[in-house]
Amino acid sequence: MASPSVALLKKRTTLTLPADSLNEAQKLADSRHVNLSTVIAEVVSVGLQVEAARHRGGQVLESYRKAFTGFTDDEIAILDGVMLEPIGPDGN
Repeated sequence: MASPSVALLKKRTTLTLPADSLNEAQKLADSRHVNLSTVIAEVVSVGLQVEAARHRGGQVLESYRKAFTGFTDDEIAILDGVMLEPIGPDGN
């Protein structure tokens, strides 16, 4: 029997899923010798992690966009470490 703390972490619900996705999940569950709810829980968990990472990535890009708005192309090149003047054969 599961401990009370484990039982509290689960919640029963009814979902409507595309038949082909459900069939693939059932095949995976059968091949791994686990129940369907285990596979669905893992897939949802991983999907949520991927979506959260994608959202954070979008926030980072938007922050950079805001931070560098207003800089000229030359200023951005300087920030990127690009040398704007030719360098002679002796490195100067």
